Amino acid sequence: MSAPENHTDAAAEQGTSIHPRSVLGRLPRYAAGKPPVVIEGLESYKLSSNENPLPPLPAVLEAIAQQTAINRYPDPMTTTLRSELADFLGVPAEDIVTGAGSLGALNQVLAAFAGQNEFEAPDEVIYPWRSFEAYPICVGLAGAKSVQVPLLPDATHDLDGMAAAITDRTRVILLCTPNNPTGPALTERQVRDFLARVPSHVVVILDEAYLEFVRNPEAVEGLQLYRDYPNVIVLRTFSKAHGLAGLRVGYSISQPALTQHLRVSATPFAVSQVAEHAAVTSLRHIGEVRERVQSIVDERTRVVDGLREFGWAIPEAEGNFVWLSLGENTPEFAALAEQQALSVRAFGTEGIRVSIGEAEANSRFLALCATYTKGPGVS
Repeated sequence: MSAPENHTDAAAEQGTSIHPRSVLGRLPRYAAGKPPVVIEGLESYKLSSNENPLPPLPAVLEAIAQQTAINRYPDPMTTTLRSELADFLGVPAEDIVTGAGSLGALNQVLAAFAGQNEFEAPDEVIYPWRSFEAYPICVGLAGAKSVQVPLLPDATHDLDGMAAAITDRTRVILLCTPNNPTGPALTERQVRDFLARVPSHVVVILDEAYLEFVRNPEAVEGLQLYRDYPNVIVLRTFSKAHGLAGLRVGYSISQPALTQHLRVSATPFAVSQVAEHAAVTSLRHIGEVRERVQSIVDERTRVVDGLREFGWAIPEAEGNFVWLSLGENTPEFAALAEQQALSVRAFGTEGIRVSIGEAEANSRFLALCATYTKGPGVS
């Protein structure tokens, strides 16, 4: 009887001939916010992911606990949630397509409208940069080409540059408002002027993941634009304001000419019944959600005011985070924050995004900034 084949060695040899799509080698790796290190004598806080520091509402936790039929598939149309959202937003339920977070909804849009077509050059997707780091990954995996337009010096979208970047290959344009990770929000006037320069066959996505935290009265609010422009798609999520990041509930809103295609590209059963019931319950307690959001906005105001008192120059902060344009000092500051049991999100040598967390975490962050002499704008 011959010796048994060494399957480990055989698999290793075979593995050398198995290659992924070439695009994978060209895509950046998504870097999630790291957890804080443990420092003796200090409570650790995670400020590296734009999470709501508050747990879901008690009624939402109860609704989650009552869901026991997880042996059954969820409603693929998420009918109850879409009906609840329709009433809440004042839009037809048919105009809403749910997804696994706003990122899942984005992937559905890209799958429907941008990619590699037969015997043709890939479609182009324009978006600001720096912005949400998942954008280049999603665009690349869809088979489309990223066209990144650098932000202006004040960390806002260069809408003139984005309009100039439109070609006959452009199929989708992404606007992130407020922009993650830098913070500023677009105004309605800015977006309407921009849309006037965009061909009607190009899909324009308004990514409004942080809409509930916006307090600028002139900021764009996507619902009216979706009503006025057939090529506009609005993305929203329950991850931030509602504190349901771990359940992955998001959705897009667009007119029927677009939703008919999004229903084809939608991932089946993307939203679980547990997630759907949690989102519905949270919507039904929207007053309490808004109170919690306001408490985070109040903390954001305290952090922003504190930084500016120290002489730090920071962009307008309309999300649940602040942006520190630290440049080459980025790694140093991130290390100092780690020594204070605070995890922050460093972006190479560009800057650091710090999420608004618990009051004690925010106070410790401000104390660190008060002693740091290399902050942006500090002379």
